[in-house]
Amino acid sequence: MIAVIGAGKIGELVVSGLLRAGRPADQILVTARRAERGKELADRYGVRVVDNATAVAEADILAIAVKPQDAGTLLDEVGPQVPAGKLIVSLCAGLPTSFFAARLPGGTPVVRVMTNTPALVDQAMTAISAGPHATGEHLAIAEEMFQPLGSTIRVPESQQDAVTALSGSGPAYFYLLVEAMIDAGILLGLPRQVAHELIVQTAIGSAVMLRDSGEHPVKLREAVTSPAGTTISAIRELENHGVRAALLAALEAARDRAREIAAQSA
Repeated sequence: MIAVIGAGKIGELVVSGLLRAGRPADQILVTARRAERGKELADRYGVRVVDNATAVAEADILAIAVKPQDAGTLLDEVGPQVPAGKLIVSLCAGLPTSFFAARLPGGTPVVRVMTNTPALVDQAMTAISAGPHATGEHLAIAEEMFQPLGSTIRVPESQQDAVTALSGSGPAYFYLLVEAMIDAGILLGLPRQVAHELIVQTAIGSAVMLRDSGEHPVKLREAVTSPAGTTISAIRELENHGVRAALLAALEAARDRAREIAAQSA
């Protein structure tokens, strides 16, 4: 039995992924702050909506997907009721496993997970890290939970803030880039729908080439970049406007914000 505590966007991703993986709806519990949200999930997925105490008592695995700023209050409420051997899977961005260890019985295994919104189309990138008391078996359980949503990778917990900045927030960067390129297409005289179709398929094709070719992105970029051609002229402008530096600064800012969240919640 798995309980998803905090059924916001990420919690719902987990619920829908578990169901697509073949887990019966009667093996999934969900908690929600608002009764109407709970009813919405029950109607949509057929899962049972319970209170936090029931979730802790009945589930073998607790997937905690509340907002980071709400995690302390939740653990103050349910922490004393959690048996030491129960697996905790945290989807709370920025919160280290030590945050949970300090509020749960000694020896409680905690696995920290960072996934992203392409889970909605089974194309997520999910990074999984073990807390001090989590074993390889616990990591394997977490991987089994998230594999239906896309790809999984194990990383040391010390790298999770970087993961949050790179892939957790990553879809937003791509959407912003696509939005800008569609606007550029309109500026160049293309209808919006045509520009949208051109850029979206170009993004999909480029991503598949990156994944399947095994080539470094520099080699793939150079294959498109002819001497004195159109592409190199565009790349020169991107470099002149500091696009590469802006991306580096943006990811550092996202990583630093993840660290701030952890510090504020400690």
